[in-house]
Amino acid sequence: MNRRAETSPLARLTATFYALRRPAFSILFALLMASSVWMYFQRVMIPHQQNEAVRDDKPRGNLSDLYPRWLGARELLLHRRDPYSAEITREIQAGYYGRVLDPDRPHDPKDQQAFAYPLFVVWLLAPMVGLPFWIAQRLTLIVLVALTVLSVFVWLETLDWSLPFRGKIAWALLTVSCLPAVQGLKLQQLTLLVAALIAFAVIAISRNRLMAAGILLAFATIKPQLLFLLIIWLGIWISADWRSRRKLLWSFGFTMTLLVGASQVLLPGWIREFNQAMNSYYRYTGGGQSLLDVVLTPVWGHLCAFIIVVFFLVLVWRLRSYPASSPQFQFAVSFTLATTLLVIPMFAPYNQILLLPAAMMLIRATMHRPNIGFLSRFFVFVMKLSVAWPFLTAALLLMALPLIPSQVVDKGVGLPFYSTLSLPISVFATLLILKNQLISREVGDRDASCPTLQASAASE
Repeated sequence: MNRRAETSPLARLTATFYALRRPAFSILFALLMASSVWMYFQRVMIPHQQNEAVRDDKPRGNLSDLYPRWLGARELLLHRRDPYSAEITREIQAGYYGRVLDPDRPHDPKDQQAFAYPLFVVWLLAPMVGLPFWIAQRLTLIVLVALTVLSVFVWLETLDWSLPFRGKIAWALLTVSCLPAVQGLKLQQLTLLVAALIAFAVIAISRNRLMAAGILLAFATIKPQLLFLLIIWLGIWISADWRSRRKLLWSFGFTMTLLVGASQVLLPGWIREFNQAMNSYYRYTGGGQSLLDVVLTPVWGHLCAFIIVVFFLVLVWRLRSYPASSPQFQFAVSFTLATTLLVIPMFAPYNQILLLPAAMMLIRATMHRPNIGFLSRFFVFVMKLSVAWPFLTAALLLMALPLIPSQVVDKGVGLPFYSTLSLPISVFATLLILKNQLISREVGDRDASCPTLQASAASE
């Protein structure tokens, strides 16, 4: 009787279901969550913005963050025109917004969309300046998607996190469809390129490819505000073992000299014009507020940012002697990127793609060390809720779309963005609280092979 029950069709079906349930569920869940955010942008966010533009007479052109850089690079390389000039700015506005901005129109955007990048960004865009913009736009989208997906696998490798293939695919699906990534892809934001270059540079450092890492980091400085703390940390790290790590500094310095020098030959005085463009950008966008300024007011935000940077310097100084393959170095990189998002004078959700390595470290730590204290559990919960919030609210808005009037849905159109304030703060706080757990993995022989680490330990 028991044998017949065990071999019945129902038993076999149940056994098959449970055998397939976990891998199938992980991929299916990732696909559902990924599609919810993409469909939210297409069916809720963009129609809302289009209706708002019609109602308030707001200009609406290609709205691609690539366009100002592409047009500036094209005009400089092909026609020798200054991309920082007011004339080019007006031409950028005509494409980006559909018309030149009018200060007398109260609903016109404040962002002038000037060419506010270091001039050497034109070397990255040079292969596309001869193409029509619509082709350059689509090529850039494909490249950014590919780089974002590839960076997931690179960070998993860098953090020594061995996952089954389905787990890596789930991470890639969720990453390329998280709100920061989707916003960046919709805008063709070069932050996604910078994030990928950072990922490739860090894995190159961990594999002792210091020359290649320096070159990658130099090109990533097209967004200098995202790199300044990482460069400081790597400078501190290099100083702890100058003889074996100095190639990173020489490679970075040499590449930066080439980029800046070649740009100076192409457009003499561009550094002064770039500084003026950045000052103008901060002025017409409201003073360049950081996330802390938004949360705490500018006065307290500046004070808190100063304290955080000092604390950051003290913490990474203590980790300077560890090799690049150690969990201490991995933590320092993740903590550096998380700190950057708190203190830079720019608050944009797409920058939060830099939190990817920190999120990976924290999720892995909480999976393998579930017995953590109440405070740790609280911040881990806030972090996971902040990550899941855009996916869940986007799905709810999509489900509500055919059931309730569109005017009601419009009132909740910003729901997925509500966690953009809490995510960087919760990730930063959770990294601090779980610091000991994150770096407690034994480094073993790798520590023993590092003479500066031995000297540091002896002095302590």
